[in-house]
Amino acid sequence: MKYNYLFLIIFIFYSCNIDQHKLEGIIEEYQNHKGYDYDEYPLGNFSEDYFKIEKEFAENLLSKMSKIDANKLDENDNISYELLSFELLDIIAYYNFERFLNPLLSDSGFHSSLVYHVRPVYNYEQIKNYLNKLNSIPQYVDQYLPLLRKGIEKGVSQPLIIFKGYESTYNDHITDNYKSNYFYSPFSNLPKDLSQTQKDSTLIEAQKAIEKNVVPQFIRIKDFFENEYYPNTRNSIGVSETPNGSEFYQNRIDYYTTSKMYTADKIHEIGLTEVARIKKEMTKIIKELNFKGSFEEFFRFLRTDDQFYAKTPKELLMYARDISKRADAKLPRFFKTLPRKPYGVAPVPDAIAPKYTGGRYVGTSKNSTEPGYYWVNTYDLKSRTLYTIPALTVHEAVPGHHLQNALNNELGDSIPKFRRNLYLSAYGEGWGLYTEFLADEMGIYTTPYEKFGKFTYEMWRACRLVVDTGIHAKGWSRDQAVNYMSSNTALSLHEVNTEIDRYISWPGQALSYKIGELKIRELRNKAENKLDQKFDIRDFHEIILEYGTVTLSILEKRINNYILKKINE
Repeated sequence: MKYNYLFLIIFIFYSCNIDQHKLEGIIEEYQNHKGYDYDEYPLGNFSEDYFKIEKEFAENLLSKMSKIDANKLDENDNISYELLSFELLDIIAYYNFERFLNPLLSDSGFHSSLVYHVRPVYNYEQIKNYLNKLNSIPQYVDQYLPLLRKGIEKGVSQPLIIFKGYESTYNDHITDNYKSNYFYSPFSNLPKDLSQTQKDSTLIEAQKAIEKNVVPQFIRIKDFFENEYYPNTRNSIGVSETPNGSEFYQNRIDYYTTSKMYTADKIHEIGLTEVARIKKEMTKIIKELNFKGSFEEFFRFLRTDDQFYAKTPKELLMYARDISKRADAKLPRFFKTLPRKPYGVAPVPDAIAPKYTGGRYVGTSKNSTEPGYYWVNTYDLKSRTLYTIPALTVHEAVPGHHLQNALNNELGDSIPKFRRNLYLSAYGEGWGLYTEFLADEMGIYTTPYEKFGKFTYEMWRACRLVVDTGIHAKGWSRDQAVNYMSSNTALSLHEVNTEIDRYISWPGQALSYKIGELKIRELRNKAENKLDQKFDIRDFHEIILEYGTVTLSILEKRINNYILKKINE
């Protein structure tokens, strides 16, 4: 009997190890296939054949994964199994819905994303890598233009209405003087340890790359958009009016909420409920300020009074930096683990600023010597309200995206590389919006107007639930969406218009912020109620962040396990 029991233990341990080793092999195959050293990569392959190969590769890995018993995996491996399955299914959906035929958003596209490769160079190897990218631009454009042409043929182009002002995404790179071209900027400050021969050859190659590859290709892109693409784009704005559009939108809802719990109707109703709740909170602040007028009149006051706007780009940047340091000082009271990599505060590059959002976090790869950057949009200062800068700053910098992204990069080898490079909006943007709520506890908002700014941003994300589903599932017009957003938020009309165009061009993504934040706040309320005096905010945040990006269902399991563990201590 004793030997039978021992044999059973050995058998269970061995069978668990088999499943673990199978998963490790599949993960290694996936990681080797994807590659993650983006700083050294060429611009890549984006032909239609490439996306078909990616789909077949994903199907093959899923077939292998179906032979693994996930119940025999430990918690960390189980998370890897679930996340890899989620990503592979999305790769297949990407191909099946032909998403690669529409590589454009209202504020960016395959061509403008090239600016993200423009970074300082610190050694000769980085210079060669960057030159290689510049010289690859013709092949890069060769791959994308046929996809866009096919997208027009199949009726899945972007609608013309979102392209107002889009010419800045290519015109700004068509320069007469190569030295004034944005892509030349890394060569303006070369490393001091280069030999004279290396400097001379670098500058010659840089001039050639700008004049022979960068500028001509942006002229080609301009010609394509203005003579081929714009005249043939679709008129309808809702994705449900495109081929297989309703199925595609539900797929995007599933992806951006990391869940199959939601429909467009359900999300629309959640949005309406949240808008009503937040409006009550905003009304309280308006009364506290003794403002004599209606809700709409208060918005008009915020949009037009000079006290709420910076007079110069420098003033706006300095205020954002001040809020950043205010937040930095509060972190140890709320977080156990802080990242080693710092972040900078910088303006959105002029080349993309006109169509860009008010701010964004731009992270770096794990091995990069560059910091992360919180970009602040200093274009059109009359659309950048100062009282919303605290909420924007905590969302994009700390304790929002920089803290989350930098910690993700610093995860140990027990977390596979694909997870350290994974970003799911429901988790990432849900965390960003949650930190705007957390910032109130941290003491970041010091005036009623800054607190109103926090509710303005929360209302903005709640309105997204209504507007995104309205556009893509309920037949809303662009004017209907603009009117709803401008009536319920104090965002400038410029921001309202750029935001609506973004939702039109990116179905479902805008849902992730509020859905993710609601889940995190729900889990926190549950933990506080169950644990009472045992609840520790630093522990709660550690559980959320310590394994990096996860789906909301994984996050819920982890918080439930944390609650049980604390109760039983």
